Amino acid sequence: MGDVLWTPPADVRERSRIGDYLRWLGEHRGLDFPDYDALWRWSVTDLDAFWRSIWDWFGVVAHTPPTATLTDPAMPGTRWFPGTTLNYAENVLRMPGLGDDDPVVIAHGQTRAPETLTAAQLRERVRRVAAGLRRLGVGPGDRVAAYAPNIPETYVLLLATASLGAIFSSCAPEFGTRSVTDRWRQTEPKVLVAVDGYRYGDKPVDRRGEVAAIRAALPSLEHTVAIPYLDPEGAAPQGAIAWDELAAETDEPLTFAPVPFDHPLYVLYSSGTTGLPKPIVHGHGGILLEHLKMLALHHDLGHGDRFFWFTTTGWMMWNFLVSGPAVGAAIVLFDGNPGHPDLGALWRLAEETGTTYLGTSAPFLLACRKAGLVPREIADLSALRGVGSTGAPLPAEGFTWVYETVGDHVQLQSLSGGTDVCTGFVGGVPLLPVHAGEIACRALGAKVEARSADGTPVVGELGELVITAPMPSMPVGFWNDPDGVRYREAYFDVYPGVWRHGDWITVNSRGGCVITGRSDATLNRGGVRLGTAEFYSVVEGLDEVVDSVVVHLEDAEGGAGELLLFVVLAEGLELDDALRAKICRELRTALSPRHVPDEIHQVRAVPRTLSAKKLEVPVKKILTGTPVDDAAAKGALANPESLTAFAAFAQRRSHTADPAPA
Repeated sequence: MGDVLWTPPADVRERSRIGDYLRWLGEHRGLDFPDYDALWRWSVTDLDAFWRSIWDWFGVVAHTPPTATLTDPAMPGTRWFPGTTLNYAENVLRMPGLGDDDPVVIAHGQTRAPETLTAAQLRERVRRVAAGLRRLGVGPGDRVAAYAPNIPETYVLLLATASLGAIFSSCAPEFGTRSVTDRWRQTEPKVLVAVDGYRYGDKPVDRRGEVAAIRAALPSLEHTVAIPYLDPEGAAPQGAIAWDELAAETDEPLTFAPVPFDHPLYVLYSSGTTGLPKPIVHGHGGILLEHLKMLALHHDLGHGDRFFWFTTTGWMMWNFLVSGPAVGAAIVLFDGNPGHPDLGALWRLAEETGTTYLGTSAPFLLACRKAGLVPREIADLSALRGVGSTGAPLPAEGFTWVYETVGDHVQLQSLSGGTDVCTGFVGGVPLLPVHAGEIACRALGAKVEARSADGTPVVGELGELVITAPMPSMPVGFWNDPDGVRYREAYFDVYPGVWRHGDWITVNSRGGCVITGRSDATLNRGGVRLGTAEFYSVVEGLDEVVDSVVVHLEDAEGGAGELLLFVVLAEGLELDDALRAKICRELRTALSPRHVPDEIHQVRAVPRTLSAKKLEVPVKKILTGTPVDDAAAKGALANPESLTAFAAFAQRRSHTADPAPA
């Protein structure tokens, strides 16, 4: 690791928002920090002073002031800013630095023409929809569910719902009926807002049947609101009202319900690839403070920026993206197939929208690299200052590709966090250089450590990712978990009082981080632990290999077990002994002889979630005899049919020693 690909300019403190913040700390708090490491250490040891400084520097709008910054810092159970009342939507719609006529929402997609909303238009739409929800009887604590894509209506609905103190939840319309009802049966929404369908590339996808099935499966629903998205002339289904009716003209002013800091804002869900998705409740204040900090101080976003993250409404990056106006940035919404008509689509859209910060997933960047794409040759990316990558670890070759083909002027920020905290707790910052294959830092206020098997903190070696001090955006709790039992089991069972996240991480001596995959999908042979990300970096570095998944089947007798590798090959290629030998040779050279697979098989597709994460654990379960329906919730997958090949393979293996899945 370690080639320096980007270095902060000498005057970074004069040009960045974190520089402004550091000057303010000096003037108003008498604090001086020589470098990022010193600032980070203060932020995770003096939680009271750090988070109060965030509150004050951003000028959070509150209806009643807090009586303290936090109560007992022991986890779980920390309470932040007790006594205060505030509203997330009010703080977002303040849109600092933006005038009424400035664009704040720039929406593009493959279903309808582009649309831009000014700051005044966004506030007006939220005002009308909030009034419409109030007419439907929605009030504090009621749940409003959106089966809708990344379009202005979904964003307006979130802000309108939040303004009332009601609770929002969204599922992207590519989610299957079962996945949606598994989520919303738990939270029992009062109102459902749904589209009739959408276009993915040039393919129309009708969802009216799914919407009818979802309505039938949710007895809590009192109202359904229909957005005629695929067919603008289409009538609302029977018993539903039209979006235009919900958003009708009214004299009601836009008001904001003052709610406690930890009042539920929205419910996000774990991927639900195994078992019911966990309904993770996030609060108004925690999300607001975390997103203000991250967007302004880490991503350097503010007035004049155009912030675009490719995401659906089923991924927490959507919730992260749409906080952009809270720091004065305009946001770019995109709904559609990022590979249509080719992988250059998002880069061209970045040029068209004047995007200054483009976020996407590591798999997308690696796909662009594999395709030989050179974005700067197909789009003018001179406005672009930052590129973000998340969803999976980005290997060194992904970093190098960005600097060779996008531009050496951009700061590439690889980040990792999760739905559980609705942010990244490791990422980039304008003050630090970019090293190939490395996440630059632990985020301010995130006390991330690596722990060895016996629980001691380690530096420079692989360990379990833990957070040892509370963060305001840790969940308020899980829905329908009044005693907090499921919440404690999810994060605090392994190390009492310490959040265990479930990833392998190495934190080096300068504070840089490398995430090497889920700790529950670890390869462990002969006492050597290896994260799956390193494995994929080697295998998928080969021109012949498009995608891969690796699983380690342990031996109950304590032996080495079996390491099985499944590869998706470039079009027209068949796996033969020569290619098997080449893959083994690369793995032996790059990693170790222990990581040469026992078997390599060709598959048509690797199972992935709708947010593109590989599903090693469900594959492992299927290979050890778990029925497909028990191993993974198919509706949460982008390609559920991919699982059947592994089930057939498992069945054949139980009868014979060989054949591979098709």
